[in-house]
Amino acid sequence: METVRVGILTISDRAAHGIYPDESGAILRKRMVEEMGWTVAQYAVVPDEIEAIQRTLRAWCDEEGLDLILTTGGTGLGPRDLTPEATRPLLEREAPGIAEALRFHSLQHTPFAMLSRGIAGVRRRTLIINLPGSPRAVQEAMDLLGRVLPHAIAMLRGEAHPPTGHVLRA
Repeated sequence: METVRVGILTISDRAAHGIYPDESGAILRKRMVEEMGWTVAQYAVVPDEIEAIQRTLRAWCDEEGLDLILTTGGTGLGPRDLTPEATRPLLEREAPGIAEALRFHSLQHTPFAMLSRGIAGVRRRTLIINLPGSPRAVQEAMDLLGRVLPHAIAMLRGEAHPPTGHVLRA
């Protein structure tokens, strides 16, 4: 069975300009490789700009054919938090249950989870999931997502069984 190819896109003006390191992207990379056994085929940090976000998502879905793209950052209420607005027009089908479950799961840890506007959905055969930018929120999201991502990827591929790799346990 073919390995899962993942893209990690950090959306942050400050990280893109080198003001601080991309901790959330590093967490995602580590968990994808070490815990899921998947390949991080693409990684980038872009500023909070719709065109930069969309250009990257389009290339990774349409040209690279990645199985999964995890974005981190730009999902809050700030004036430059535009990740959902950049993602939504590119999706062919939304997967609202993923975003709802992530918010519900995070609400068990902090009331601020209700301020997250991240979305999830499919473009071609790529699952795109918007995650918050906080390293702690990313850890919590992966505790939940690790249980369902293998099945989601298998469904998108038309496979009967999840792809190789480990299922994360909460």
